[in-house]
Amino acid sequence: MSWEIDAIHSHVSFAVRAATIDTQNKQRDAHLRTADFFEVDTYPAITFKSTKVKAVSGQEYRVTGDFTMHGVTKPVTFDVEYGGQSNMGGPRVGLTATTKINRKDFGLSFGAIVEAGQVALGEIVTIEIDVEATTQSAAAQVVETAQ
Repeated sequence: MSWEIDAIHSHVSFAVRAATIDTQNKQRDAHLRTADFFEVDTYPAITFKSTKVKAVSGQEYRVTGDFTMHGVTKPVTFDVEYGGQSNMGGPRVGLTATTKINRKDFGLSFGAIVEAGQVALGEIVTIEIDVEATTQSAAAQVVETAQ
């Protein structure tokens, strides 16, 4: 099977449970779940729903859409790179998407000052998403539609 991305008819959406964000530091992860940051009890999901997919050149795309975090929705554009395809374990394709946001635009305004008087946390955050997509069998699509 060969994959082609049809930018005109493509759409993207995702949801991430904010409580599952893992920075490899348990103490920091616990702090991120509090009202200082993600406030996961009130805002359990970070979501994105595309409004436009545009082919840029070759294997590069721009995906613009509504990004919601901490109860605030703003338009965000991801730069997407098509990483190729394989038939290992069935047809699959790899994509990487990146964007930068200002966390304060989403109500994440916590800031701490370290001893030297510098801010301990930057405002600009890079978001990187690595995706591996596979096709879905017709039977699985019917079951998913029926649910």
